[in-house]
This record gives sequence, C-alpha cells and structure tokens, in this order.
Amino acid sequence: MISSSDPAAQAAPKGMFKAVVVSYRSAATIDECLERLRACDGVGAIRVVDNQSDDGTLDIVQRQASLDPRLRFIANPDNPGFSVGCNQGAADLEPAPDDDDWLAFVNPDCMVEPDTLRRLHALGAALGDCLLSADLVNEQGERDVAVRRRDPDFGAMLAGSLRPWAAPKMAVAPIDSQPLQEVQATSGALMLMPRELFARIGGFDEGYRLHAEDLDLCRRVREAGGVVAVANGIRVVHVRGVSSRSRPFFVEWNKHRGLWRYFRKFEAPRRGALVRAGVFAAIWLRFPIAALRAALR
Repeated sequence: MISSSDPAAQAAPKGMFKAVVVSYRSAATIDECLERLRACDGVGAIRVVDNQSDDGTLDIVQRQASLDPRLRFIANPDNPGFSVGCNQGAADLEPAPDDDDWLAFVNPDCMVEPDTLRRLHALGAALGDCLLSADLVNEQGERDVAVRRRDPDFGAMLAGSLRPWAAPKMAVAPIDSQPLQEVQATSGALMLMPRELFARIGGFDEGYRLHAEDLDLCRRVREAGGVVAVANGIRVVHVRGVSSRSRPFFVEWNKHRGLWRYFRKFEAPRRGALVRAGVFAAIWLRFPIAALRAALR
C-alpha cells in the first residue's frame, strides 16, 4: 500500500502538465477528448501526433488547434506506430524552466475530468519517480482489467498452453481501500509521469508498433527505481478500441509481435533454448485463434 495526502488539498501549478495524444482513425472520440484535455487543470501544452488518419481525424484536430494556442499537431505521412508517436509528441514539448514537468500520455478515446491530472499529481508527487494511471472504466462503468497487471509470466504461459484452464491471468484485482495501488504494469491509455524520468529511461521503445509498449515502459520505470501505481479513486471513461475495430488482424499481429519482443528483451537471456522455442510456439500458435476471435467481435 502507498500512503498519500488528500489529493484535493494540493493544486497543480499552472501549466505543469504537457499532454501527448497519438491518433489514428479517431474521429469518433478525439473531439471530446481534446475538449476535455483543454479544460483540464494545469495543462500547459497539448501535442497531437496523427498517424495518417483517413477518417477526418486531422480536420477535427486542426479545428481544435485553431481554438487553443496550447494545442499543436504533427501529421505523420505514414503510421510509424504508437511508441514513435508518443516520443515525437514528447520531444516537441518545451520543458518547463523549473524542471517540474509532467508528461501525460492520453489515448484519443480517454475522457479526462477537469481535475484528473491534478489529483493524480497530488497523489504521486511525494513518490518522486513514478508512473501513474487512473481507474479506467468503459461507458457502462465496468473496470478495465488492463489497468492493474502483472508482468507477463512466460513460463506460466507455456504451461498454460498445455492446460488452458490453469493459465495465469495478468490482471490484478483492485484494492479500493488503497488510494494508490502499486502494480507491476498499467495501461498505456492514460499515463502520467515526470518528464525527467521519461527522458532518463529513454522514452517508449520504438521497436513496439502497437501493444506491449506500456508493459515495457512500466518495467523500465521499476528497474530505474520508480513506482508504478493506479489511483483507485480517480475514474476516467475509456471508450476502448475505436480505431482497432476496423483492423483486428493488424492489431492481433502486433500484439503478439510485441509480446515476443518483450520476452526477447527481458526474459529470453535467462531462459534455456527449449523454453525460448516453447514460448515462441505458444505465442504464435495462439495468434490465428486470437485474430479470428477479434474479427468475430
């Protein structure tokens, strides 16, 4: 359990939060997302990085930028992926003179409240190096299980391929008595962290195109001595998968590719050849089944 002072008792200095939004075919949600970000306490700048949307997303972003000088956008001529977009947006944001800068990575389908970032900061400021998220829920109020996760356990995953009913779950149950619940990993849909920490660990690993980059970032935060935690009392609506529904095969391919990259980076060096081969087979034999399920959904 992580103790903290009352978040309502602390106010964020004006302009200390710099928000990055990476968009792709996000026309259904990005207008409201940006309206809410612009109204959020303490937001000094917003960067939208668009990865070649073809659904009118960029028109919406341009209109929002014309209304608010804090908002600028980068229109990529191709889609280099989520990690690249996050790093582009962060690099385009000028640091604060006093170095008390916090980066907020916000998906275009996340709907923050006016006090969301201020309350997160108030809970996490005493922690120093930290990466924070909120209690993400869908439009029906159901909690997103990806917000509180363990690191992938590839040994257990391999055993679970032989006994699916006993396969381990990555999700961790919320402990609502804890204002901040420490976890191993959280969702990249909403992340708040000090800019200095983000720069020190090298930002997002651009070898991930889509999925598992959040697991990677959280692990490197912890390896650098930081804390990853979820604010159980701060709720944010997350309209999941708006841009993913039209391309389930692409999403599942990159999800499985990301898991394999994560395994090679963090786990493979301490595993034997048979385990490495088994994990490779378990990941890629699962891919066609997962892609079919996603397409049917």
